[in-house]
Amino acid sequence: MSTTTQSRIGETFARLKSEGRTALMPYHTAGFPTLAMSKEIIRALGDAGAEMVEIGVPFSDPIADGPSVQATSQIALDNGTRLPDCIQLVRELRAEGITAPFLLMGYYNPILKYGIERYVADSAEAGVDGFIVPDLSAEEADTLRQECIKHGRDLIFMVAPTSTERRLSIAAERGSGFLYCVSVKGVTGAREKMSDSLGEYIERVRSYTDLPLAIGFGISKPEHVNQVGEIADGAIVGAALINALNAVPDEEKPAAAQAFIRYLKGEALM
Repeated sequence: MSTTTQSRIGETFARLKSEGRTALMPYHTAGFPTLAMSKEIIRALGDAGAEMVEIGVPFSDPIADGPSVQATSQIALDNGTRLPDCIQLVRELRAEGITAPFLLMGYYNPILKYGIERYVADSAEAGVDGFIVPDLSAEEADTLRQECIKHGRDLIFMVAPTSTERRLSIAAERGSGFLYCVSVKGVTGAREKMSDSLGEYIERVRSYTDLPLAIGFGISKPEHVNQVGEIADGAIVGAALINALNAVPDEEKPAAAQAFIRYLKGEALM
């Protein structure tokens, strides 16, 4: 996918590469524990130095997600958080002057219900920079991809250690912004150890694309971020951050989010 100007996501990766730094990319489910608290948490993530934020759109059947993310999604749904609320959340954060790239990460059914053209147009107007749709393959993404091109937004595809050469090639050719490299077989969740074959896998993905590569699923420690930084461009953290938030009362969650990002950056102890 090509756009006339480099996206905010592309610009961020290029800047960090020139500075020799790895993009830290936390995930937070919109509406967890409440929509108002989500705004405070995302603001805290940025204040702590997160370079990009993935904002999860709550969904009833998040098939790629493990127990931690599933639980936050259910809480958000119970709170009444829906796709329009997620777009509005970004709009409000932008109005407060936050400039870091935001990605909406959500499943395809709510997008279809909302309307693909309307979804991309409204999201772009609100300040969303890109989209991750875990249950949409690159081969079936024509309509969404065309709308992203029209509005200058990035569409990020996920690849995994089990991806075939054909799937890697198509995802690399049709995606933009970066490729989301799932580090393990299975669902999201914090893990003690990164895969021993991670370097070989990333090298295989790299042979298909010049796009930045971000690694997700399982990152929970500064050591993991450092390991990712040696072979890729971005480290995505979700479940471990959620676990840190769950360990404290709701009113302390923004401070806990900030502390955890600083911990992952090696700036503070946990």
